[in-house]
Amino acid sequence: MGTVAGIYRYPVKSMQGEEIEAGELVEVGLAGDRVYALQEVETGFIVSAKHPRKWERVFECSARYLPSFDQGTIEITLPSGRMVHSDDPDINRQISEAIGREVRLVRASEGRHVREANRASPEASPGEEDIREETMGRATPPGSFVDFAPIHVITTGTLKRFRELYPAGDFAASRFRPNVLIATDDIGFVEDAWLGKTLCVGSVETFVFDPSVRCIVTTLALGELPRDPQILRTVALHHSAPSYTEAPGTMLRAIAGVYLRILSGGTIRKNDGVSVRG
Repeated sequence: MGTVAGIYRYPVKSMQGEEIEAGELVEVGLAGDRVYALQEVETGFIVSAKHPRKWERVFECSARYLPSFDQGTIEITLPSGRMVHSDDPDINRQISEAIGREVRLVRASEGRHVREANRASPEASPGEEDIREETMGRATPPGSFVDFAPIHVITTGTLKRFRELYPAGDFAASRFRPNVLIATDDIGFVEDAWLGKTLCVGSVETFVFDPSVRCIVTTLALGELPRDPQILRTVALHHSAPSYTEAPGTMLRAIAGVYLRILSGGTIRKNDGVSVRG
C-alpha cells in the first residue's frame, strides 16, 4: 500500500527538527520527539508556534540530538546561526536574547502543560487573532510536549492532492510537521480510509484514531518556504473528515493526515512497508 518516505523528530517543541533514518515508536510517540520545550517565564505557558505573533522567532530555530542521543543532549541553532547546547548553564539567557522574550528550556514531566494558540479561522484577515489557552497532549500519556497525539502521519497522496487544488502553493511535508511521511501511489486523501483501523509500519502496529486538524503553523515561513495563508485556506476549503474517537461522527474541518496510537512498539525505518488491517 505504501512505504515510509521520511521519519522526522522534533527535539524541541515548535522548533525545526531533524530527519532520521530510523526511530523507535514507544507509548508516548517517536522516541526523543518533543522531549524539550521552551517555557515563558512570565506566564508559565509552554511556548508554541501556534501563537506566531509572539513566538515566530522560535519557529526559526532548529534542534537536533548530538550523536550521544541516549544522554539526551541537544544542539539548538538560533536564528542568527549561532549554536548552543542543552547542557550549557547559560542556555536560557542565550535563547531568551535570541527570541526577545524571557524563556527557559524545560524537559517534559508527568504533568499536563498549557500553551497559547491562535484559533482564528483560516479565512481571517491578516493580523486577526483568537488566542486561547489549551491543555496539550490530551490524547497522549504524559511525558512529552506533543500538541495532541503520540504520532502524526501524512501521505504523499494528500500533499499531491492539495498541490492540484492550489498549484501556486508549496505543500512541502515540512509545513505539516509529521513524524512519518508515507509514500503512496494514489493521489488523494487516502488516510481517511484508515480511520478506526490498524496501520502496520514495518513490524510496528498502530491504531489510526482521528484525523489531524491543521492550524496556522502550516502557513508560516520556513527556510525557503514563504509565508502563505492560502495553504491553510486550501486545506480548510477542500478537506473535512469525521472524528473517529474524540468526537465520534463530528465532521472536522481543515484536515491533513491522521493521528496514531501505538499498539505494539518497535523500530521503524525509511523504506519500511506500510499496510492497513481491519
